[in-house]
Amino acid sequence: MPILSLNRFAVRLVVGWGALAFPFGWLAGAAAMPPGRGIAPLSLAVPFFEDTAEAHIGKGYEYEKDERYQEAAAEFQAAVNLDPRLARGRYQLAVCYVALGRRQEARGQFERLLRETAHDPSVVYYLGRLDLLDGDLDAAIRRLKSVAADPPFPDTSYYLGSAYLKKGDLRAAEVWLRKAATTGPRDFRVHDHLARVYQKAGRRREAEQEYARSSELREHYNEATRQAVECSSALESRPPEEARPACQALFDPADADKLTTLGMLYGQHGKYAEALPPLERAAQLDPESSEIQHNLGLTYFRLRRFAEARAPLEKAVALRPDFFGSNALRGATLFALGDDEAAYRALDHAHRLNPQDPDTADLLFKSASLLAQSRMLKKDYRASLGYLRRAAELRPQDAATHRRLAEVYRLVGDQTQSERETREAARLGGKYP
Repeated sequence: MPILSLNRFAVRLVVGWGALAFPFGWLAGAAAMPPGRGIAPLSLAVPFFEDTAEAHIGKGYEYEKDERYQEAAAEFQAAVNLDPRLARGRYQLAVCYVALGRRQEARGQFERLLRETAHDPSVVYYLGRLDLLDGDLDAAIRRLKSVAADPPFPDTSYYLGSAYLKKGDLRAAEVWLRKAATTGPRDFRVHDHLARVYQKAGRRREAEQEYARSSELREHYNEATRQAVECSSALESRPPEEARPACQALFDPADADKLTTLGMLYGQHGKYAEALPPLERAAQLDPESSEIQHNLGLTYFRLRRFAEARAPLEKAVALRPDFFGSNALRGATLFALGDDEAAYRALDHAHRLNPQDPDTADLLFKSASLLAQSRMLKKDYRASLGYLRRAAELRPQDAATHRRLAEVYRLVGDQTQSERETREAARLGGKYP
Protein backbone atom coordinates (compact mmCIF):
# COMPACT_ATOMS: atom_id res chain seq x y z
CA MET A 1 0.00 0.00 0.00
CA PRO A 2 1.55 3.31 -1.01
CA ILE A 3 1.97 6.02 1.59
CA LEU A 4 -1.07 8.28 1.48
CA SER A 5 -0.46 11.76 0.20
CA LEU A 6 -0.11 14.03 3.17
CA ASN A 7 -2.91 16.44 2.37
CA ARG A 8 -5.35 13.61 1.77
CA PHE A 9 -4.42 12.21 5.15
CA ALA A 10 -5.57 15.53 6.61
CA VAL A 11 -9.11 15.05 5.40
CA ARG A 12 -9.23 11.58 6.93
CA LEU A 13 -8.57 13.18 10.30
CA VAL A 14 -11.55 15.47 9.78
CA VAL A 15 -14.19 13.37 8.01
CA GLY A 16 -12.81 9.84 7.84
CA TRP A 17 -11.90 7.83 4.74
CA GLY A 18 -15.45 6.74 3.99
CA ALA A 19 -17.27 9.93 4.87
CA LEU A 20 -18.62 10.50 1.38
CA ALA A 21 -18.85 6.85 0.53
CA PHE A 22 -20.96 5.81 3.51
CA PRO A 23 -22.79 8.79 5.04
CA PHE A 24 -25.92 6.75 5.83
CA GLY A 25 -25.66 3.46 3.99
CA TRP A 26 -24.10 3.04 0.57
CA LEU A 27 -27.41 3.00 -1.27
CA ALA A 28 -29.59 4.96 1.15
CA GLY A 29 -32.74 3.08 0.17
CA ALA A 30 -35.00 3.11 -2.85
CA ALA A 31 -35.01 6.89 -3.16
CA ALA A 32 -31.75 6.76 -5.09
CA MET A 33 -33.13 4.43 -7.76
CA PRO A 34 -35.16 5.34 -10.85
CA PRO A 35 -38.91 4.57 -10.84
CA GLY A 36 -39.74 0.92 -11.26
CA ARG A 37 -36.35 -0.31 -10.12
CA GLY A 38 -36.59 0.48 -6.43
CA ILE A 39 -35.38 -1.74 -3.64
CA ALA A 40 -37.58 -3.92 -1.50
CA PRO A 41 -37.61 -3.36 2.28
CA LEU A 42 -34.26 -4.31 3.76
CA SER A 43 -35.90 -6.46 6.43
CA LEU A 44 -36.53 -9.03 3.71
CA ALA A 45 -32.85 -9.48 3.00
CA VAL A 46 -31.15 -12.43 4.68
CA PRO A 47 -27.80 -11.39 6.14
CA PHE A 48 -25.37 -14.21 6.71
CA PHE A 49 -21.65 -14.77 6.60
CA GLU A 50 -20.10 -17.10 4.07
CA ASP A 51 -16.80 -18.47 5.32
CA THR A 52 -15.08 -18.01 1.97
CA ALA A 53 -11.71 -16.55 1.14
CA GLU A 54 -13.39 -13.85 -0.96
CA ALA A 55 -15.63 -12.78 1.94
CA HIS A 56 -12.63 -12.48 4.27
CA ILE A 57 -10.77 -10.46 1.60
CA GLY A 58 -13.68 -8.03 1.34
CA LYS A 59 -13.95 -7.64 5.09
CA GLY A 60 -10.19 -7.18 5.36
CA TYR A 61 -10.31 -4.31 2.87
CA GLU A 62 -13.03 -2.62 4.90
CA TYR A 63 -10.90 -2.80 8.05
CA GLU A 64 -7.81 -1.68 6.14
CA LYS A 65 -9.70 1.32 4.78
CA ASP A 66 -10.36 2.43 8.37
CA GLU A 67 -6.75 1.74 9.38
CA ARG A 68 -7.84 -1.12 11.63
CA TYR A 69 -4.83 -3.16 10.63
CA GLN A 70 -5.02 -5.74 13.42
CA GLU A 71 -8.55 -6.75 12.42
CA ALA A 72 -7.66 -6.53 8.73
CA ALA A 73 -4.68 -8.85 9.23
CA ALA A 74 -6.92 -11.41 10.93
CA GLU A 75 -9.29 -11.40 7.94
CA PHE A 76 -6.52 -11.68 5.37
CA GLN A 77 -4.95 -14.49 7.42
CA ALA A 78 -8.30 -16.31 7.40
CA ALA A 79 -8.45 -15.87 3.62
CA VAL A 80 -5.02 -17.40 3.00
CA ASN A 81 -5.78 -20.19 5.46
CA LEU A 82 -8.76 -21.11 3.28
CA ASP A 83 -6.82 -20.63 0.03
CA PRO A 84 -3.01 -20.58 0.47
CA ARG A 85 -2.56 -19.74 -3.24
CA LEU A 86 -4.51 -16.48 -2.91
CA ALA A 87 -1.72 -14.02 -3.68
CA ARG A 88 -3.74 -10.84 -3.18
CA GLY A 89 -4.80 -11.99 0.29
CA ARG A 90 -1.24 -12.78 1.28
CA TYR A 91 -0.05 -9.45 -0.15
CA GLN A 92 -2.56 -7.46 1.91
CA LEU A 93 -1.68 -9.52 4.99
CA ALA A 94 1.97 -8.55 4.53
CA VAL A 95 1.03 -4.88 4.04
CA CYS A 96 -0.90 -4.96 7.32
CA TYR A 97 2.13 -6.44 9.06
CA VAL A 98 4.21 -3.52 7.75
CA ALA A 99 1.66 -1.04 9.11
CA LEU A 100 1.69 -2.85 12.47
CA GLY A 101 5.50 -2.83 12.65
CA ARG A 102 5.67 -6.63 12.48
CA ARG A 103 8.57 -6.57 10.07
CA GLN A 104 9.75 -10.16 10.31
CA GLU A 105 6.27 -11.53 9.65
CA ALA A 106 5.85 -9.07 6.77
CA ARG A 107 9.19 -10.16 5.30
CA GLY A 108 8.21 -13.82 5.49
CA GLN A 109 5.00 -13.20 3.56
CA PHE A 110 6.66 -10.96 0.96
CA GLU A 111 9.51 -13.41 0.38
CA ARG A 112 6.98 -16.16 -0.29
CA LEU A 113 5.14 -13.85 -2.67
CA LEU A 114 8.42 -13.02 -4.41
CA ARG A 115 8.76 -16.66 -5.38
CA GLU A 116 5.10 -17.16 -6.24
CA THR A 117 4.66 -13.98 -8.32
CA ALA A 118 7.93 -14.06 -10.30
CA HIS A 119 9.30 -10.97 -8.57
CA ASP A 120 6.25 -8.73 -8.78
CA PRO A 121 7.51 -5.09 -8.59
CA SER A 122 5.24 -4.13 -5.68
CA VAL A 123 6.60 -7.06 -3.66
CA VAL A 124 10.19 -6.06 -4.51
CA TYR A 125 9.36 -2.50 -3.43
CA TYR A 126 8.16 -3.59 0.00
CA LEU A 127 11.10 -5.88 0.54
CA GLY A 128 13.36 -2.94 -0.34
CA ARG A 129 11.63 -0.78 2.24
CA LEU A 130 12.00 -3.52 4.84
CA ASP A 131 15.71 -3.79 3.99
CA LEU A 132 16.01 -0.03 4.52
CA LEU A 133 14.28 -0.24 7.90
CA ASP A 134 16.54 -3.13 8.91
CA GLY A 135 19.69 -1.24 7.88
CA ASP A 136 20.61 -3.54 4.99
CA LEU A 137 21.33 -0.63 2.66
CA ASP A 138 22.95 -2.60 -0.17
CA ALA A 139 19.93 -4.91 -0.40
CA ALA A 140 17.52 -1.95 -0.20
CA ILE A 141 19.34 -0.15 -3.03
CA ARG A 142 19.51 -3.27 -5.17
CA ARG A 143 15.82 -4.03 -4.82
CA LEU A 144 14.48 -0.47 -5.13
CA LYS A 145 16.73 0.35 -8.07
CA SER A 146 15.52 -2.74 -9.92
CA VAL A 147 11.94 -1.37 -9.99
CA ALA A 148 12.70 2.37 -10.16
CA ALA A 149 12.49 2.65 -13.96
CA ASP A 150 8.80 1.68 -13.85
CA PRO A 151 7.98 2.18 -10.17
CA PRO A 152 5.02 0.38 -8.59
CA PHE A 153 4.45 3.33 -6.24
CA PRO A 154 5.25 7.05 -6.65
CA ASP A 155 7.52 7.18 -3.59
CA THR A 156 9.91 4.50 -4.86
CA SER A 157 12.48 7.17 -5.78
CA TYR A 158 12.18 8.74 -2.33
CA TYR A 159 13.05 5.50 -0.55
CA LEU A 160 15.86 4.75 -2.99
CA GLY A 161 17.31 8.24 -2.46
CA SER A 162 16.96 7.76 1.31
CA ALA A 163 18.94 4.51 1.11
CA TYR A 164 21.75 6.22 -0.82
CA LEU A 165 21.73 9.08 1.71
CA LYS A 166 22.12 6.67 4.61
CA LYS A 167 24.92 4.90 2.76
CA GLY A 168 26.71 8.22 2.22
CA ASP A 169 26.50 8.20 -1.58
CA LEU A 170 25.43 11.83 -1.88
CA ARG A 171 25.58 12.03 -5.65
CA ALA A 172 23.20 9.10 -6.15
CA ALA A 173 21.00 10.32 -3.30
CA GLU A 174 20.60 13.69 -5.02
CA VAL A 175 19.69 12.08 -8.34
CA TRP A 176 16.91 9.95 -6.89
CA LEU A 177 15.58 12.54 -4.47
CA ARG A 178 15.39 15.05 -7.32
CA LYS A 179 13.35 12.51 -9.23
CA ALA A 180 11.17 12.00 -6.15
CA ALA A 181 10.56 15.76 -6.01
CA THR A 182 9.18 15.51 -9.55
CA THR A 183 6.87 12.56 -8.89
CA GLY A 184 5.77 13.82 -5.45
CA PRO A 185 6.08 17.60 -5.57
CA ARG A 186 4.09 18.17 -2.36
CA ASP A 187 5.94 15.64 -0.19
CA PHE A 188 7.91 17.66 2.38
CA ARG A 189 9.98 14.58 3.30
CA VAL A 190 11.70 14.66 -0.09
CA HIS A 191 12.89 18.25 0.28
CA ASP A 192 13.98 17.62 3.87
CA HIS A 193 16.19 14.77 2.65
CA LEU A 194 17.53 16.83 -0.24
CA ALA A 195 18.48 19.51 2.28
CA ARG A 196 20.42 16.90 4.27
CA VAL A 197 22.26 15.84 1.11
CA TYR A 198 23.30 19.42 0.39
CA GLN A 199 24.21 20.03 4.04
CA LYS A 200 26.54 17.03 4.05
CA ALA A 201 28.04 18.13 0.72
CA GLY A 202 28.77 21.60 2.07
CA ARG A 203 26.26 23.24 -0.27
CA ARG A 204 24.72 25.34 2.47
CA ARG A 205 22.78 27.78 0.33
CA GLU A 206 20.99 24.98 -1.54
CA ALA A 207 20.44 23.17 1.76
CA GLU A 208 18.68 26.22 3.21
CA GLN A 209 16.53 26.52 0.11
CA GLU A 210 15.41 22.91 0.45
CA TYR A 211 14.80 23.24 4.18
CA ALA A 212 12.67 26.32 3.43
CA ARG A 213 10.74 24.40 0.76
CA SER A 214 10.18 21.51 3.16
CA SER A 215 8.87 23.89 5.84
CA GLU A 216 6.61 25.58 3.28
CA LEU A 217 5.10 22.23 2.22
CA ARG A 218 4.69 21.14 5.83
CA GLU A 219 2.86 24.41 6.53
CA HIS A 220 0.75 23.82 3.42
CA TYR A 221 -0.27 20.48 4.91
CA ASN A 222 -1.07 22.13 8.25
CA GLU A 223 -3.03 24.87 6.47
CA ALA A 224 -5.04 22.29 4.52
CA THR A 225 -5.91 20.56 7.77
CA ARG A 226 -7.01 23.86 9.33
CA GLN A 227 -9.11 24.75 6.28
CA ALA A 228 -10.75 21.33 6.32
CA VAL A 229 -11.69 21.73 9.99
CA GLU A 230 -13.10 25.22 9.35
CA CYS A 231 -15.12 24.02 6.35
CA SER A 232 -16.54 21.07 8.29
CA SER A 233 -17.48 23.32 11.20
CA ALA A 234 -19.11 25.87 8.88
CA LEU A 235 -21.18 23.24 7.10
CA GLU A 236 -22.41 21.91 10.43
CA SER A 237 -23.25 25.24 12.05
CA ARG A 238 -24.08 27.78 9.34
CA PRO A 239 -26.51 28.16 6.44
CA PRO A 240 -25.07 26.95 3.11
CA GLU A 241 -24.49 30.44 1.70
CA GLU A 242 -22.50 31.43 4.81
CA ALA A 243 -20.50 28.20 4.89
CA ARG A 244 -19.44 28.44 1.25
CA PRO A 245 -16.61 31.03 1.65
CA ALA A 246 -14.91 28.94 4.36
CA CYS A 247 -15.08 25.84 2.20
CA GLN A 248 -14.01 27.48 -1.05
CA ALA A 249 -10.65 28.24 0.54
CA LEU A 250 -9.94 24.56 -0.19
CA PHE A 251 -10.73 24.93 -3.90
CA ASP A 252 -7.24 24.93 -5.34
CA PRO A 253 -7.51 23.88 -9.01
CA ALA A 254 -3.90 22.60 -8.96
CA ASP A 255 -4.13 20.51 -5.78
CA ALA A 256 -5.94 17.17 -6.11
CA ASP A 257 -5.69 16.50 -2.39
CA LYS A 258 -7.40 19.72 -1.31
CA LEU A 259 -10.05 19.28 -3.99
CA THR A 260 -10.74 15.76 -2.78
CA THR A 261 -10.99 17.04 0.77
CA LEU A 262 -13.52 19.66 -0.30
CA GLY A 263 -15.60 17.17 -2.27
CA MET A 264 -15.65 14.72 0.62
CA LEU A 265 -16.69 17.41 3.09
CA TYR A 266 -19.53 18.60 0.87
CA GLY A 267 -20.61 15.00 0.33
CA GLN A 268 -20.58 14.21 4.04
CA HIS A 269 -23.04 17.07 4.59
CA GLY A 270 -25.31 16.09 1.71
CA LYS A 271 -24.19 18.89 -0.63
CA TYR A 272 -23.74 16.63 -3.64
CA ALA A 273 -24.08 19.31 -6.33
CA GLU A 274 -21.38 21.34 -4.58
CA ALA A 275 -19.19 18.23 -4.22
CA LEU A 276 -19.14 17.58 -7.96
CA PRO A 277 -16.87 20.38 -9.33
CA PRO A 278 -13.95 19.75 -6.94
CA LEU A 279 -14.15 16.00 -7.44
CA GLU A 280 -14.32 16.33 -11.23
CA ARG A 281 -11.24 18.52 -11.18
CA ALA A 282 -9.44 16.19 -8.76
CA ALA A 283 -10.12 13.27 -11.11
CA GLN A 284 -8.52 15.21 -13.95
CA LEU A 285 -5.43 15.89 -11.86
CA ASP A 286 -5.11 12.39 -10.40
CA PRO A 287 -6.98 9.93 -12.65
CA GLU A 288 -5.28 6.90 -11.07
CA SER A 289 -6.75 7.48 -7.60
CA SER A 290 -9.38 4.84 -6.82
CA GLU A 291 -10.54 7.00 -3.90
CA ILE A 292 -11.29 10.00 -6.13
CA GLN A 293 -12.94 7.89 -8.82
CA HIS A 294 -15.13 6.16 -6.23
CA ASN A 295 -16.27 9.40 -4.64
CA LEU A 296 -16.90 11.02 -8.01
CA GLY A 297 -19.02 8.05 -9.08
CA LEU A 298 -20.93 8.11 -5.82
CA THR A 299 -21.64 11.83 -6.18
CA TYR A 300 -23.09 11.29 -9.66
CA PHE A 301 -25.12 8.41 -8.22
CA ARG A 302 -26.51 10.59 -5.42
CA LEU A 303 -27.52 13.14 -8.05
CA ARG A 304 -29.27 10.34 -10.01
CA ARG A 305 -26.89 10.90 -12.93
CA PHE A 306 -26.38 7.17 -13.34
CA ALA A 307 -24.93 7.18 -16.85
CA GLU A 308 -22.19 9.59 -15.72
CA ALA A 309 -21.54 7.55 -12.56
CA ARG A 310 -20.67 4.48 -14.60
CA ALA A 311 -17.25 5.48 -15.98
CA PRO A 312 -15.58 6.59 -12.72
CA LEU A 313 -16.97 3.54 -10.90
CA GLU A 314 -15.65 1.24 -13.63
CA LYS A 315 -12.25 2.84 -13.18
CA ALA A 316 -12.44 2.65 -9.37
CA VAL A 317 -13.11 -1.09 -9.58
CA ALA A 318 -10.33 -1.59 -12.14
CA LEU A 319 -7.90 0.20 -9.83
CA ARG A 320 -9.07 -1.65 -6.71
CA PRO A 321 -10.94 -4.83 -7.70
CA ASP A 322 -11.63 -6.14 -4.20
CA PHE A 323 -12.97 -3.00 -2.55
CA PHE A 324 -16.57 -3.79 -1.64
CA GLY A 325 -17.85 -0.19 -1.71
CA SER A 326 -16.95 0.48 -5.35
CA ASN A 327 -18.16 -2.94 -6.52
CA ALA A 328 -21.51 -2.56 -4.76
CA LEU A 329 -22.04 0.96 -6.02
CA ARG A 330 -21.10 -0.05 -9.56
CA GLY A 331 -23.63 -2.87 -9.40
CA ALA A 332 -26.36 -0.50 -8.18
CA THR A 333 -25.52 1.94 -10.98
CA LEU A 334 -25.71 -0.76 -13.65
CA PHE A 335 -29.00 -1.95 -12.20
CA ALA A 336 -30.39 1.59 -12.32
CA LEU A 337 -29.33 1.80 -15.99
CA GLY A 338 -31.11 -1.45 -16.80
CA ASP A 339 -27.93 -3.37 -17.67
CA ASP A 340 -29.11 -6.38 -15.71
CA GLU A 341 -26.47 -8.92 -16.74
CA ALA A 342 -23.57 -6.61 -15.91
CA ALA A 343 -25.34 -5.53 -12.72
CA TYR A 344 -25.77 -9.15 -11.66
CA ARG A 345 -22.07 -9.91 -12.13
CA ALA A 346 -21.01 -6.79 -10.24
CA LEU A 347 -23.46 -7.34 -7.40
CA ASP A 348 -22.60 -11.02 -7.13
CA HIS A 349 -18.92 -10.14 -6.72
CA ALA A 350 -19.75 -7.42 -4.19
CA HIS A 351 -21.95 -9.84 -2.23
CA ARG A 352 -19.18 -12.40 -2.08
CA LEU A 353 -16.86 -9.71 -0.76
CA ASN A 354 -19.37 -8.71 1.94
CA PRO A 355 -22.21 -11.25 2.36
CA GLN A 356 -23.54 -9.39 5.40
CA ASP A 357 -24.50 -6.20 3.57
CA PRO A 358 -28.31 -6.27 3.26
CA ASP A 359 -28.59 -3.63 0.50
CA THR A 360 -26.34 -5.62 -1.82
CA ALA A 361 -28.04 -8.93 -1.03
CA ASP A 362 -31.44 -7.39 -1.71
CA LEU A 363 -30.43 -5.81 -5.02
CA LEU A 364 -28.69 -9.01 -6.12
CA PHE A 365 -31.91 -10.94 -5.39
CA LYS A 366 -33.90 -8.52 -7.51
CA SER A 367 -31.35 -8.69 -10.34
CA ALA A 368 -31.35 -12.50 -10.29
CA SER A 369 -35.17 -12.58 -10.31
CA LEU A 370 -35.37 -10.21 -13.29
CA LEU A 371 -32.82 -12.22 -15.27
CA ALA A 372 -34.57 -15.48 -14.42
CA GLN A 373 -37.85 -14.09 -15.76
CA SER A 374 -36.15 -12.77 -18.89
CA ARG A 375 -34.47 -16.10 -19.62
CA MET A 376 -37.71 -18.00 -19.00
CA LEU A 377 -39.57 -15.84 -21.53
CA LYS A 378 -36.83 -16.65 -24.05
CA LYS A 379 -37.25 -20.36 -23.21
CA ASP A 380 -33.66 -20.52 -21.96
CA TYR A 381 -34.74 -22.60 -19.00
CA ARG A 382 -31.30 -23.76 -17.87
CA ALA A 383 -30.08 -20.19 -17.51
CA SER A 384 -33.31 -19.27 -15.76
CA LEU A 385 -32.73 -22.08 -13.26
CA GLY A 386 -29.28 -20.76 -12.43
CA TYR A 387 -30.59 -17.31 -11.60
CA LEU A 388 -33.52 -18.70 -9.61
CA ARG A 389 -31.23 -20.93 -7.55
CA ARG A 390 -29.12 -17.87 -6.70
CA ALA A 391 -32.27 -15.98 -5.74
CA ALA A 392 -33.32 -18.86 -3.50
CA GLU A 393 -29.92 -18.84 -1.80
CA LEU A 394 -30.40 -15.17 -0.99
CA ARG A 395 -34.01 -15.52 0.21
CA PRO A 396 -34.72 -19.13 1.11
CA GLN A 397 -38.03 -18.12 2.73
CA ASP A 398 -39.43 -16.54 -0.44
CA ALA A 399 -42.31 -18.76 -1.58
CA ALA A 400 -42.65 -17.01 -4.94
CA THR A 401 -39.10 -17.98 -5.90
CA HIS A 402 -39.74 -21.61 -5.01
CA ARG A 403 -42.93 -21.59 -7.12
CA ARG A 404 -40.95 -20.24 -10.07
CA LEU A 405 -38.30 -22.91 -9.52
CA ALA A 406 -41.01 -25.58 -9.54
CA GLU A 407 -42.35 -24.28 -12.84
CA VAL A 408 -38.94 -24.16 -14.54
CA TYR A 409 -37.97 -27.61 -13.26
CA ARG A 410 -41.24 -28.88 -14.76
CA LEU A 411 -40.37 -27.26 -18.09
CA VAL A 412 -36.94 -28.97 -18.20
CA GLY A 413 -38.50 -32.31 -17.32
CA ASP A 414 -37.18 -32.66 -13.76
CA GLN A 415 -40.40 -33.73 -12.09
CA THR A 416 -38.76 -34.74 -8.80
CA GLN A 417 -37.23 -31.32 -8.24
CA SER A 418 -40.41 -29.61 -9.41
CA GLU A 419 -42.46 -31.45 -6.80
CA ARG A 420 -39.89 -30.70 -4.10
CA GLU A 421 -40.02 -26.96 -4.88
CA THR A 422 -43.84 -27.06 -4.99
CA ARG A 423 -43.93 -28.58 -1.51
CA GLU A 424 -41.45 -25.98 -0.22
CA ALA A 425 -43.56 -23.14 -1.64
CA ALA A 426 -46.64 -24.62 0.04
CA ARG A 427 -44.80 -25.03 3.33
CA LEU A 428 -43.86 -21.38 3.26
CA GLY A 429 -47.50 -20.48 2.89
CA GLY A 430 -47.28 -18.91 -0.51
CA LYS A 431 -46.50 -15.49 0.97
CA TYR A 432 -44.96 -12.90 -1.28
CA PRO A 433 -42.28 -10.62 0.07
